[in-house]
Amino acid sequence: MFHIGDKIVYPAHGIGIIERIEDKTFVGTKKSFYIIKILENGVTIMTPLDNADKVGLRCVACKEDIKKVLKILGKDVSIRLNENWNRRQKDYFNKIKTGSLFEIAEVYRDLCLLQIEKDLSFGERKMLENVRYLIVSEIAEAKGIEVKKAEKLIKKALY
Repeated sequence: MFHIGDKIVYPAHGIGIIERIEDKTFVGTKKSFYIIKILENGVTIMTPLDNADKVGLRCVACKEDIKKVLKILGKDVSIRLNENWNRRQKDYFNKIKTGSLFEIAEVYRDLCLLQIEKDLSFGERKMLENVRYLIVSEIAEAKGIEVKKAEKLIKKALY
């Protein structure tokens, strides 16, 4: 369970803060909700407390997790160039939806490597921007560093 003021990660949206916990009644059933403000864009999301695990709400990564993420980024893998971009995008989207920083790091790494080999589709470019933001912002938050420094860390890990 999270508390008011906790910084959390909401899958595909990034870091947010639990602003309050509210009780609401829908169709005669009372439920408690986290009211989460996403720091990047100020969007407010309402998530039932009993659904937090299902949507992938989690704490911000620890420093050990960040080390693992940087290793994932530096791992030498082969890219599926012959695969349809639509299929790749669906696989990447499913990884992002998990909310796992490790899976998001794999998507980022793969898209960066793919970009070296060929032009990315519009959807892949947007996804690359999104996962880059998710990784950079969480690394910055977890390590207590500026975004620019986090960007340098991931760049160094990749190349």
